[in-house]
Amino acid sequence: MANPKYKDKDAGVVLSFGGQWVSWTHTAIAYAAFLSALIVGVSLHYTKIVQNEWYGYPEEWFPSVSATIGDRYPERSVFMLFIAITSGPRFALVGLWYLLTAKPGRVLPKAIAICGVVRTLTCGGWTYITSTDDHDWHDILMISYIVFTIPWTTGCLALSPPNAKAIKYRKYLAGAFFGTLVPLVYFFIQHKVHRVAGAYTIYAFFEWSLILFDVGFDAVTALDFSTFEVVVRDVKGLSKGVNTSSVPTAVLEKEKEKATAGVFAAGFHLGDALDIAADVYHGFVFWSILTSLGVVIWYFPLWHMGISGYEALVMATVSPALLGITPLRTLVIKNQRITHLLSLSGLLAYLVKGPEARLFTVGFGVWMGCLAWAATLYSDSVHPAKLEARILAWTIGLIMSSVAKFAWYTNNPIWPIMHAENGGWNGTGLFLAVLAALRFTRRAPLQSGDNGEKSGSPFLAAFGIGGLFFGLHSLLSDTSTMILWVWDGYPIRGPVSNVHGWYTIAAMTAGLLAGVFQPGVVTTWTAYGVGCIGAAVLTLYHHWFGYYGALTLAAYLMAISVPLIGNAAKRNPGTTFGLGFLIYNFLVLFHVWVVAYAFVPGGPLVREHTDWIMITMMALIGAGVFNLVSHNASRRKTNNRRRAGAAGHRKYHIGSLGFLNIFFLCATFLRFPTNDYKPYHADDKVFTAGIWTIHFSLDNDMWSSEYRMRDLIKEMEVDVIGLLESDLQRVIMGNRDTTQFLAEDLGMYVDYGPGPNKHTWGAALLSKFPILNSTHHLLPSPVGELAPAIQATLDVYGTLVDVFVFHSGQEEDPEDRRLQSEYLAKLMGSTDRPSFLLSYLVTKPLEGNYNTYVSETSGMHDVDPTDWDRWCEYILFKGLRRVGYARVSRSTITDTELQVAKFVIPRSAGEAQMAWSAPEELRNRRVQEWEVPEGWRFPAMFRGAGVRDHRYHVFDEPRYFN
Repeated sequence: MANPKYKDKDAGVVLSFGGQWVSWTHTAIAYAAFLSALIVGVSLHYTKIVQNEWYGYPEEWFPSVSATIGDRYPERSVFMLFIAITSGPRFALVGLWYLLTAKPGRVLPKAIAICGVVRTLTCGGWTYITSTDDHDWHDILMISYIVFTIPWTTGCLALSPPNAKAIKYRKYLAGAFFGTLVPLVYFFIQHKVHRVAGAYTIYAFFEWSLILFDVGFDAVTALDFSTFEVVVRDVKGLSKGVNTSSVPTAVLEKEKEKATAGVFAAGFHLGDALDIAADVYHGFVFWSILTSLGVVIWYFPLWHMGISGYEALVMATVSPALLGITPLRTLVIKNQRITHLLSLSGLLAYLVKGPEARLFTVGFGVWMGCLAWAATLYSDSVHPAKLEARILAWTIGLIMSSVAKFAWYTNNPIWPIMHAENGGWNGTGLFLAVLAALRFTRRAPLQSGDNGEKSGSPFLAAFGIGGLFFGLHSLLSDTSTMILWVWDGYPIRGPVSNVHGWYTIAAMTAGLLAGVFQPGVVTTWTAYGVGCIGAAVLTLYHHWFGYYGALTLAAYLMAISVPLIGNAAKRNPGTTFGLGFLIYNFLVLFHVWVVAYAFVPGGPLVREHTDWIMITMMALIGAGVFNLVSHNASRRKTNNRRRAGAAGHRKYHIGSLGFLNIFFLCATFLRFPTNDYKPYHADDKVFTAGIWTIHFSLDNDMWSSEYRMRDLIKEMEVDVIGLLESDLQRVIMGNRDTTQFLAEDLGMYVDYGPGPNKHTWGAALLSKFPILNSTHHLLPSPVGELAPAIQATLDVYGTLVDVFVFHSGQEEDPEDRRLQSEYLAKLMGSTDRPSFLLSYLVTKPLEGNYNTYVSETSGMHDVDPTDWDRWCEYILFKGLRRVGYARVSRSTITDTELQVAKFVIPRSAGEAQMAWSAPEELRNRRVQEWEVPEGWRFPAMFRGAGVRDHRYHVFDEPRYFN
């Protein structure tokens, strides 16, 4: 029977056609734009458009999209003509999609329509502003296009009419589009960073595939637009909810819900979205405060050179043990808003100037935060959907913390060691935290008594929580941690932090989604075995293979966190979280003891046993898994209820995950290395080398010191610098990496040195010159701490120069230092290239082991044998012409000065021979500053009183040699 509303549908219509022709027209013209440009370009300028910055034909034999559409006439004009014609159907397509999906009271269709319009505009931007015209804006607009493609794609899936065929095609094409991004980025890095011949051709194929999939995704709208007739009139009534299919609407809606996993079954509500945003941000605040505790504790043993007593505050996390006392549990649960707000004191700590008071302020914030979250989880455990939402807020908060740390070069902007002077956003973070905490706690607690859960062991649940939280904190609170575990020097054979960090976030995201949607798969011994294999591979191997293990472990830890935390929340929180955090604390101490064994009681028992830590962590998680597996039947019922009732909040959590991933990728683009670094005085063929012990990037007042270090290194015009006490990739040090900020801000190549699983205090190398090769050494240390060294070969103005960065063992172990001096002397003597050493030797000038380092075996000379005031830092050299030497006071940045020396590469064979064999009196001849070229001189700003408490000291002025 005809619908009377449309009986006069032909009245007054001059021209009409089916809405699907908008889609087909858009598809045909869009494909014609790209393919016609490709045909014309290959026909007229083939060898020119396959040429890139490194290679041409035959190494590269297929052009990229950008080279095809933007570099040459007439293909550029042909493309722009067609793409201009495409814009009309494109805007019509977005408009018709909005009309099709808009329903009264729904916000999502409007948001997706806006994304579609912005996406269309940015498409015009990167196609009309080519990489030849303006490379930066072309890339910015292209990335913006990809970013807006994410909500457009997911939104189209969410809003899809109940058309099973269209939904199927959209899923396939969207999956192909986003799946192509991974190899696309990989081969672009191979081309751009590693300069692999042929990589850009493979990248080009993936780039063209993106075009095909992207346009194809929009072409699927033809299957839905058949309900429209233009002049735009809904001739079938689908946009009004009338079912035009022979298949019942209920069946089609069920197919749609199945295709989208039920996530988008409910409508979009701004209030719900704000609730989830507040929850996630509150979770981020918890992790920010928790991860800051170790950093402020670490300050004190640094200055005491041993146990200070303040380490006891690591136990601040055991506060949930109080919830084992029923009256206290009831009191905390009924006053959750107060406890959550009190936990924000950890963010206020940046206003406290004294280190001791700041530490206790953070400790109080951690105490209240752990107490409040444990109470909230227990309270909400009676409602599966609410409990899942809380767990997701906690775990996504961890991901947000890792994302924020990446954007701030491994420092969290709201940590108490941050403030406005070093990049902190403490005030903004605190303001948002108060709003988030108020919204997080705006509903009354669901229950305060015993929830009746008796199955399973609370002690096994506590073991699982302890192992899980240690794994999340120690490995996943920063995206560079596991990358540095597998780092092994140059040439690069594995991931690097500022390029590949997103892979860790992607693995964490995928794992968390698996834990939500497939809890039955995650809580099996098979999945646990896969996680154990990932942990073993990460611990035992380097380079990409080791990182594959890291990604496997990251995904597993995030996946198992959902059922483990959910299981623990249903039992007595005093046991599950109180004991769980106590076990976590012991693992944290174990984590420090393996490298700090020389300073702690019983340290030698666990010396260098990171493998024991990993085994213990996985065994504890295994105990939690056993607790879950042993009660499969009851758990399966719970999971079924959760799947049925939890879908409403999931779309918002998935949206927050998508936003965080997009934000991370944008930060990655901004941090992508340029590798076009230039020394300060290239025309004079001179370079400045420096050595600095940076005291773990905490200054004397407990502020993060990267900015201040950056300023002094830049103003001293240091081209190559060795950094010691630089490994911060542990819980107690905040899982940081100072070298990332310094290298990227100063424009330098960086070798982190022996990674955090090598049990040293760290040695790093930063260089304005390319690092061609580097090897990491762990020197003999039978008694004391391990001594790290880096041996690297630099390309200095076309000459191969070797540099050694070395940190000797401590004063208390003379035999260690003797063996280390002999090892390093032989290592330095093994090269016949010009070389220099940047070191911390723990010896007096001209005495003891000094005469092993400066000897015929090493071939090295002291930068200034007359400088009697040194105790630790030394610069040695051979085969170079040393022209200057200075020591610069540290101010309050660290406990050690900056030492620098200037060297000139010999210009001729005769000059090189003199550099190798000149007698001491000639080699150490001093001259006045005016006698050397201006490019050889040290900056004048540090003379006299200097600036910011940095000045040349000991000699009053720097020394020059000739």
